Amino acid sequence: MDFFKSAQAVNRFEYVDQTGSTNTDLVAAAAADPSQYPHLSVLVAGSQTAGRGRTGRAWVSPAGKSLSISVLVRPEGWATENFGWLPLVAGVAMRRAVQAALPHKSVGLKWPNDVQVEGLKISGILSELLPGATGVVVGAGVNLTLEKDELPIEAATSLKLEGSEISPDDFLVSYLSELAALVQNFDDVPAMVRAECSTIGQTVRAIFPDGSERIGLASGIDDLGRLLISAPGENQLLAVSAADIQHLRHN
Repeated sequence: MDFFKSAQAVNRFEYVDQTGSTNTDLVAAAAADPSQYPHLSVLVAGSQTAGRGRTGRAWVSPAGKSLSISVLVRPEGWATENFGWLPLVAGVAMRRAVQAALPHKSVGLKWPNDVQVEGLKISGILSELLPGATGVVVGAGVNLTLEKDELPIEAATSLKLEGSEISPDDFLVSYLSELAALVQNFDDVPAMVRAECSTIGQTVRAIFPDGSERIGLASGIDDLGRLLISAPGENQLLAVSAADIQHLRHN
């Protein structure tokens, strides 16, 4: 694949046809030789065989049908305690890139890490902190040209299935440009994320790592980036930092 435009938009760019995990590779490389991996160092793969999603799920992408994108972010002026917002910021950048490619579709950011087209997942985000909290590697996978029988889950889609013929380079430079702009100043981040997160205002089911569940109204995002849920019969809002969130539809 040719990524001339994308390579010009960042400080370091590398593309490989296949790897195990772009996040693992970039974290290891940046930790081993920090001076060679500045802010906005990018590793992209056309296929990954050992990627990880949230809660340790396998995240495998077929050759030439999707992109696995890892971006090293060393945001100037960000306090370390605000790094938890970076996956959501990447989600906003991805939502905007997908929306630009599909201008006539409804594209939403589902807290904390999924971008959806008409409720179907097209992208997922996973971030990893560098040793010493010197930066964050933000990983994103996006379905480009997968056909319906190639989708990893039933409730998924791809740019091709939704009608976009955008080139991989044009899509990637859109995402990278959005992300680069959004991490320049933290002050605007919380309000921006809250405005673009489609989970807020939805009735949701939160499924926690221990298997327990809570259902309630997603009423906002707190200052740490946690989803706030108003559960029936509870006087205090539930602040969720790690859970699978399902949007519940009621007829």
